[in-house]
Amino acid sequence: MTTTATAVPAATVGNLRDLGGVTLADGRQVAPGVLFRSGQFSHFDPTADPHVVALGLRTVVDLRTAEEREAEPDRVPGTAHLLVEDVLGDDPEVAPARLHALLADPGRAERELGGGRATEMFAATYRRMVLSARAREAYRALVLAVADARPVLFHCTAGKDRTGWGAALVLMALGADRGVVRDEFLAVNPAVRVGFAPFRDEFTAAGGDPGIADAIIEVHGAYLDAALDAMDTTWGGVDGYLREGLGVPDETVARMRAELAVPAWR
Repeated sequence: MTTTATAVPAATVGNLRDLGGVTLADGRQVAPGVLFRSGQFSHFDPTADPHVVALGLRTVVDLRTAEEREAEPDRVPGTAHLLVEDVLGDDPEVAPARLHALLADPGRAERELGGGRATEMFAATYRRMVLSARAREAYRALVLAVADARPVLFHCTAGKDRTGWGAALVLMALGADRGVVRDEFLAVNPAVRVGFAPFRDEFTAAGGDPGIADAIIEVHGAYLDAALDAMDTTWGGVDGYLREGLGVPDETVARMRAELAVPAWR
């Protein structure tokens, strides 16, 4: 049984993963080559990454805030339509939108996130990503893009928090059980550790708390649990969240499952 996505080698796009092949609860798998997740697309270079061009992306969904996009705008393949869906726009000061800023200032990180507050803040942000109206609009648009505008790639900055919940949502919508969802959620940690290693090293060399750095850089099961608890408490599970929280028609979800759940191939 395959429970995690396949890493796609790329020189200019970090944490690029194909969700194809992830096993669903009925024994089928996610169709390959149509659902991708990654870190930011602002450094994409088609010359350096012709195989990324060859993915034939139809849609790139940018889940970042306006400030993040202005600082490092996306560069998308010529085949792709850029869809901006800001998950955290109603509170752009939350930690996932300020990863680099927090890692650049150990004193500020300690004031804001010391004493175990880092984990608490990220858990609160994950609840916000499920409950806030702005976030629900963004994730609704993502689900509809998955249904109607494939191949689709969705990303935030590191490809772990906003993107992580997006991947969890899509996988649950397609029929993955929560153990599989958790495996994929946590599987990005090796890539983000590598991608953020220079920032972590500078942070700790300047006296920053390694525990704070790890809470910022990595994803933890408690973050996903916070999102799932918010979904279950408010809407009774993923079906209610899709139908009532996001306003995605049942027929759209059924069509997604019919088109993207395929016989096991690996």
